[in-house]
Amino acid sequence: MASHIRHGRLALTVSFCVQGVVFALLVTRIPALKDQYGMPDGLLPVFLAAVPVLAGVGSVVTGRLVRRVPPAYVLRWVQPVVCLALPAVAAGDRLWQAACGLGAFGLAVGALDASMNMLGVGLQRAYGRSIMLGFHAAFSLGGIAGASLAWLGAHQGWSLARLDVPVVAVVLPAAFIASRWYVVRTAEEPGSGHGSSAPGAGAARGLLPLCLVMTFAYIGDSTVSNWSATYLHSVLHGSEQLATVPYNVYMATTLIGRSLGDLTVRRFGAVAVVRAGAVVAAGGFAVVAMAPGAWVGIGGFTLLGIGLCVIVPQIFAAAEDDASVARLNVFNYVGFLVGSPLVGVLGEAWSYRGAMCVPMTLVLATLLYVRSFGVLSDRYGDGHERPRTADVG
Repeated sequence: MASHIRHGRLALTVSFCVQGVVFALLVTRIPALKDQYGMPDGLLPVFLAAVPVLAGVGSVVTGRLVRRVPPAYVLRWVQPVVCLALPAVAAGDRLWQAACGLGAFGLAVGALDASMNMLGVGLQRAYGRSIMLGFHAAFSLGGIAGASLAWLGAHQGWSLARLDVPVVAVVLPAAFIASRWYVVRTAEEPGSGHGSSAPGAGAARGLLPLCLVMTFAYIGDSTVSNWSATYLHSVLHGSEQLATVPYNVYMATTLIGRSLGDLTVRRFGAVAVVRAGAVVAAGGFAVVAMAPGAWVGIGGFTLLGIGLCVIVPQIFAAAEDDASVARLNVFNYVGFLVGSPLVGVLGEAWSYRGAMCVPMTLVLATLLYVRSFGVLSDRYGDGHERPRTADVG
């Protein structure tokens, strides 16, 4: 393996980790953000919904941009924008400042997520074996670090700016320095999409099963992110302190599952791993829905982390080119937008236990489309993956 490919893998791992830190710092301090700007209760959901919508726009634009510009260049310049948007949001006190900061964050994070995964898929092809789960494990590690810093800031009573500015002062230079080793793919390399036209209708239809699986996975993920604490406290009667545990456990098991996931994919293949992940995640939702008490519920959220964590990286890995990665990334945000209100509406109209059965059913529906991941077996063969090209540099 050429040294620049190894260096590119390490550099991209740093990028994923930095993104995990920044994203966690934003989403875990939303109550503090609301208080700082004095946002009315009805306005906060609008602001939060605008971020994934704009991120979807950023992903679509990136899919077009990489026909002319390598994704490494896109990632190199949008990651600083994402990092700087964090203190920009934290430093304001007027609603228009929050809108501008969150808008910049949304557009840039869509381009960032798309270009990061484009580079990850290209590096996996160069290695000829599964490495995508390792990149997403770095994101989970960064998320745990960011959430821990956010907890410390809230515990100490620090303002958003007091926490975010020093963190960004560390992670932004780290990401920018690492970016000099990103692997720049040329137009001739398989999957680059550089200089190509837009995918045709047939290609778009071929992506549909993977788009659906991406949506299902992120509906499940957003259910845990937005409702695990409320569910444990209000439905399973856990204490307020115990209600913070499920998401932390979920993130920890996500990190562990992704750290070990590449080895599992190499041993059993992508189809088997996605199938097992869907079954385990559905089982986790079933345990949560039927849990008699808080600790059993925490066990269910643990299963959810183990099951869901392997699915998303394999969806990106199944993409044939950069344009497909960008399209798939849009459905990340679709699932995020749908998941939280879906559970909330069903919980109020029916019951929160019953509401948990809906993401369970959707995750199980992944089994209908699991053969779409067979492209990875065809690409690398029976778990023993082989490179498509001799080099990528």
